[in-house]
Amino acid sequence: MDRDPKECYDELAPHYHLMFENWEASMDRQAAVLGPILERECSQSNGTRVLDCACGIGTQALGLAKLGFRVSGCDVSVRAIERARQEASRRGLELQLSVANILDLACLEDSGFDAVICMDNALPHLENDEQLIQAATQIRKKLRPNGLFMASIRDYDHLIKERPIVQGPSFYSDQGHRRIVFQIWDWLDERRYIFHLYITREIANEWKTLHTAATYRAVLRDELEAVLRQTGFINTRRFRPSESGFYQPVILATAA
Repeated sequence: MDRDPKECYDELAPHYHLMFENWEASMDRQAAVLGPILERECSQSNGTRVLDCACGIGTQALGLAKLGFRVSGCDVSVRAIERARQEASRRGLELQLSVANILDLACLEDSGFDAVICMDNALPHLENDEQLIQAATQIRKKLRPNGLFMASIRDYDHLIKERPIVQGPSFYSDQGHRRIVFQIWDWLDERRYIFHLYITREIANEWKTLHTAATYRAVLRDELEAVLRQTGFINTRRFRPSESGFYQPVILATAA
C-alpha cells in the first residue's frame, strides 16, 4: 500500500534530527557545499534569494540562512514547517516559511527567486511523470529568468539494477545513550518502493522505536532532464557526490 509523504513527515518532524549523527554539524556541512554553488551560479551582489520548496524541518534552509542567503521555505508537512519555525527562532534567523505542496506553489506570494532548491530526494515522492512535470512547471514560475533550479536525487539509474532492501544500520551515541537508525525498502514493482524508517533509541534503560514510511518512485536521470527541458529549463547538469561534495547526486538547470 502506498504511503502519503505528508503523513510520513508529519510523524517524523519532531524526530527528524535523530536520523543524523549530529544534525547541526550536518546542516553546516551541507550549507558549506551548497552555498558556493548558489553564489557561483546566481552571481547576486545584493544577497541571493532562495526558495527551498521541500524544506522539511530546515536542514538546508537554516544552514543557508546562517550563511547570509535570503531564504524562504515551504513544505507539504504542517508539522515540519512548525518545527522549522521553532528552529529558525531558536537561532535568531529570518526565514519566510509556509505550508505548500510542490505541485501548487501559487499560494506563495513571492516569486522571481534567484534559485529554487529541492534536496534530499524529495522529487521521487511524486507519483508519476505528470506530477513531475507539474512540479517542475510550478518551480519554473517561481524563478526569475536565468534563475537556478537545484535538486538532489538518489542515483536510481544504479539502484534499480541492484534493488537494495536495506540501508544502514547506523549506530550513534547521545551522551552515552545509544541510537540505531536504518531503512527497509519494500519494492512494489520495478520503479516504486516503500521506505520504512526505524529510529531505535535507548531511553531510561529502555529501547523505544519510531517507525514511519513513505512511497518513492525511482526517477532516472534522463527522465528528469527531459522533464526539465519540457518545462522551460536549459543547461541541465549533473554532479556526482565526488564532484559536488554533496551526499547525493545534484542536478542543476537554468530557467530559460
